[in-house]
Amino acid sequence: MSELLLELFSEEIPARMQKRAGEDLVRLVMDALKEAGVEGKNARAYTTPRRLALVIEGLPEKTPDVKEERKGPKVGAPEKAIEGFVRAAGLASIDEASVQEDKKGAFYVAVTEKPGRAMADVIAEIVPAVIRAFPWPKSMRWGSGTLRWVRPLHSILCLLDGKVVSFEVDGIRSGDVTRGHRFMAPAEFAVKDYTDYDMKLFETKVVLDPAKRANFIHEGAKALAASQGLTLAEDEALLHEVAGLVEWPVPLMGSIDDEFMSVPREVLTSTMRANQKYFACHDAKGNLAPRFIVVANLEAEDGGKAIVNGNERVLRARFADARFLWDQDRKHTLTSRLPKLKEVVFHAKLGTVHDKAIRIGKLARELAAYVPGADAEKAQVAGELAKADLTSQMVYEFPELQGLMGAYYARNDGLGDDIADAIAEHYSPLGPSDDVPSTPLGKVVALADKIDTLVGFWAIDEKPTGSKDPYALRRAALGVIRIVLEGNLRIDLTKVLVEHGDMFDQKDWAVSVFDLLDFFGDRLKVRLRDMGNRFDLVDAVFLMGATGKAQIPGMRNSRDLLQIVKRVEALSDFLSTEDGTNLLAGYKRAVNILRIEEKKDGQSYDAAPDAKLLAEPEEKALAAAIETAAKDAKSAVAKEDFAAAMSALAKLRAPVDAFFDKVTVNADDAAVRANRLKLLAQIRAALHEVADFSKVEG
Repeated sequence: MSELLLELFSEEIPARMQKRAGEDLVRLVMDALKEAGVEGKNARAYTTPRRLALVIEGLPEKTPDVKEERKGPKVGAPEKAIEGFVRAAGLASIDEASVQEDKKGAFYVAVTEKPGRAMADVIAEIVPAVIRAFPWPKSMRWGSGTLRWVRPLHSILCLLDGKVVSFEVDGIRSGDVTRGHRFMAPAEFAVKDYTDYDMKLFETKVVLDPAKRANFIHEGAKALAASQGLTLAEDEALLHEVAGLVEWPVPLMGSIDDEFMSVPREVLTSTMRANQKYFACHDAKGNLAPRFIVVANLEAEDGGKAIVNGNERVLRARFADARFLWDQDRKHTLTSRLPKLKEVVFHAKLGTVHDKAIRIGKLARELAAYVPGADAEKAQVAGELAKADLTSQMVYEFPELQGLMGAYYARNDGLGDDIADAIAEHYSPLGPSDDVPSTPLGKVVALADKIDTLVGFWAIDEKPTGSKDPYALRRAALGVIRIVLEGNLRIDLTKVLVEHGDMFDQKDWAVSVFDLLDFFGDRLKVRLRDMGNRFDLVDAVFLMGATGKAQIPGMRNSRDLLQIVKRVEALSDFLSTEDGTNLLAGYKRAVNILRIEEKKDGQSYDAAPDAKLLAEPEEKALAAAIETAAKDAKSAVAKEDFAAAMSALAKLRAPVDAFFDKVTVNADDAAVRANRLKLLAQIRAALHEVADFSKVEG
């Protein structure tokens, strides 16, 4: 078995493209090998800024021999049919075909054997084809060649079992030669296999494995920070990006002038991260320290002093710009910025950001009543000002700081920490792993912002379709759900959506609001399933018959998200007991009998049974038990004590079991039969006070 080593050496590959390029190289080459009938082992790619490498082990010396059989016409078939078969099978004459027989008679069979090809010849075809068709997000053509590559391609190293696989791509011939570090070891050198390649690259100041480079950076940066009594600000995304920018990482520490430390820390860290790819450090109290870590791509003779000085000068200039923007922005209050939002369009059909801000403020005032500790007056102020920082120069320069800068400006204006925190938190949660707002006003304004977005886009009929969700409405709905559930909030969602819809010019909002509630229901079902709840129990709660006038698909039983969750949890606990399991079995037996008999009779048996026709002790006991259990369950549901409701239903288990053991439902007397079917219908109705048990599996 042989090892394939491939290296494509070029000018610097953008860090953001490297990981995907490695995955694509493995996939394309392995797929091509599989098509040739070869299965490689332990295929892996390595990337650095200047090289894309691939190693595949376990390749055979040649591809497998292939034997193909082609069935032809029957013996004695017309001459033209036989001639066509001979041509298609590549035979010189029909004499080269064999004759086989089956139930239908004798027929010709052409057997062709294709000997395996040398693995080197196969590789020599595969690699050039992969290079020419490589799916770079962006590529370029240079010089007089026709090849398109991410950056100018300089050389190709291709070895199979230590021997060069010879081919040519756009004038570049394959070989066994590569180069080390651009500055510290630029000379060419030959390699024999992957082990030799990896070792010689390291000797010439190139760390081939990006994971190792990231580890060197992380450990080196932590050690530098610790030497100054500081801790490294962990940033996984930046770590892997920087690992894609260097081949020989050398972490160095620089200083930040004290005069810039009064600028908000998020501004400083954003400048360092986005513009310069520097790592921040924290002091013992968790505050931003006046130090940064830069990762050089070489070992400087002066120990990196000139590199640090140069980076300090660049950072000083950037921080000076940031401080200027900070000082300029503070000359205007957030309130004075609100009218400027009239110049910023939110959506062509939904008006400006100013329009949205006013709607958020009004809705936040209404929602404050649902959130303990939230002041309605402050909620409206925070809602109206939540988007005001969009007109600041700082947010224009650093869009990722919107909300955070608004909080700084709010504190600077003396609006108070609660309003400032609400502005900072109102975009949360941004994703499934993001925290929900922690303050009462933060919850209120975040809910108002997301609900306004959802109502607005439903009002103009811009809803998610399939996998397309350009306005992130699924994320907004999930954000509302998480805030409500994690905050233990009781919100009449129907009332909120209906009333807020009045702020939009939508004729059929009464219909649209039910569709939006259904959308919330779908998102909640996903959330509950992610939390480990059985899908059938979720459906059993969601798909109950309406308790009110509105028939809301997906949420017919309740408009209260928290109530739904509590009901699902209570149902899950109940069905995990022996009483719950047995009662479910009795319920299903009753429902199955009812379904068959109602279909056969063409009528429903939902009416109350006649007590005078109850003859057997077991049916009398069941009727009494149903009356008591239904009453108690209904009362418990009204108090939202779902555990008590389940407990009341559990008392039906014994009388239901006894009824089916001793009583014949389909009695000879038609009146008695009908009365007993009505009794079964009462079992169904009693359980449906809590959930639609027909949706429960088991």
